[in-house]
Amino acid sequence: MQLKKVVAAGLAATMLAGVLTGCGGSSKKSEDADGKKNLSVFIFANDHESAVYKDMIEQFKEDHKDTIANVDIQITTQEEYSKTLTGMMTAGDLPDVFYVGPESVEQFVENGYIEDLQPILEEKGISTDGLVAQEALNSYRYDGEKTGEGDLYALPKDASVFAYAYNKDLFDKEGIPYPDPENPYTYEEFVEVCKKFTKDTDGDGEVDQWGCGFANAFMLQPFVWSNGATYLTDDYKKVNIDTPEFKDALQKYVDCTLEHKITPTVEQDASLGVYQRWLAGQEAFYACGTWDVAAFMDEETFPFEWDLCAYPTLSSGKTMTWLGTVGFCVSAKSDNKEEATELISYLCTDEDGQKELSGVTSGKSIQLPNIKSLAEGEFVTAIEDGTLAFPSNVNVFFNYLNGTDKYEGRFTETTYTPNAEWHDIFLEGLDNVKNGSMTVDEYVSEVAPKMQESLDEAWESVE
Repeated sequence: MQLKKVVAAGLAATMLAGVLTGCGGSSKKSEDADGKKNLSVFIFANDHESAVYKDMIEQFKEDHKDTIANVDIQITTQEEYSKTLTGMMTAGDLPDVFYVGPESVEQFVENGYIEDLQPILEEKGISTDGLVAQEALNSYRYDGEKTGEGDLYALPKDASVFAYAYNKDLFDKEGIPYPDPENPYTYEEFVEVCKKFTKDTDGDGEVDQWGCGFANAFMLQPFVWSNGATYLTDDYKKVNIDTPEFKDALQKYVDCTLEHKITPTVEQDASLGVYQRWLAGQEAFYACGTWDVAAFMDEETFPFEWDLCAYPTLSSGKTMTWLGTVGFCVSAKSDNKEEATELISYLCTDEDGQKELSGVTSGKSIQLPNIKSLAEGEFVTAIEDGTLAFPSNVNVFFNYLNGTDKYEGRFTETTYTPNAEWHDIFLEGLDNVKNGSMTVDEYVSEVAPKMQESLDEAWESVE
């Protein structure tokens, strides 16, 4: 089976790390002659993460030198990870510790790949109460029937948030007040604000600045969920797009391009993508994940001031976005499950490591802290005193992550289905609606049966 590409949260868009050392597994000795344990780890990470995790593992070995002989770690790219892990599974040679996404928990459990951590955590007195994102934690639970409930099968390496951002320089230039993160725009307010930015700035008769830019794969969910709609039914077995709420959300999304013209056209997006336009200062609003912050704070790459804000609200009155996570799990075939569980707990909750990854000590943030006390304490302090380059409206991330009366974050429904092909089918022809070739009703009628067929096949493949 394939481990799907994880979009999340805490997942860098480009993973550049190479292999640091060889990876262990069932073919390696699980302990030395003196009885000390050997552990093996396989993960993906970027260069900075690689260095941090290597240091953390060295410290773990030092702290457990009476019981741990060695920890071999293999770090690869995100693109290569799935293929390599699948090969390990096929060969029956899994490492003691590796990554799993919430979308794979059920299948990994049912195929006997990963261990139930709950008894070990309880026996060792390891608490998860201090972690920031309890929803991310719960996404690694499985009760034998449903993901999200039951025992824990992994601990979150991180929790990511796909928030919204705005170009402060454009707001200053137009004399428009900054978005208030405590009071998110309604859809109507958002449209009116974006219209003020959409204009021909050089007088050549062509619009060259827009209120916002939408990438279909990422931007529609906030509209759908905020309008009380979903792509699938609660059991994730039926396509649910032929509802008034979903079609209204899709219409409002499309209207931003066709009617209100506050986004580039499909043809304009094809010539220069939304990210490139954001980088060039041509859009007032653009999406920002927790993994984007370090790049967005680079003054040489981003020659303008920006900050975080909320997506507009629709009928529910809540601003919505999607969350992401990847977790550390333990192989069900490991001979050293207790030691491996202690290791992953350390990787998730070691304070020095979390300070480095979140930027408190390094000055470069690649994820939010996993530890609640650190997130609410030194992390925020480092932002406020300028030690850590980070947008001042950091609470937008935490509001989505933890939920408030106005904010909510969710895992995409592809998280809980065997694959994402049904959603890919929906995206394939969406530009035909955005360019006016098809109406929302026409598109939904055409694509829903194809999505359902794909979803049915996906579930049949694992049942």
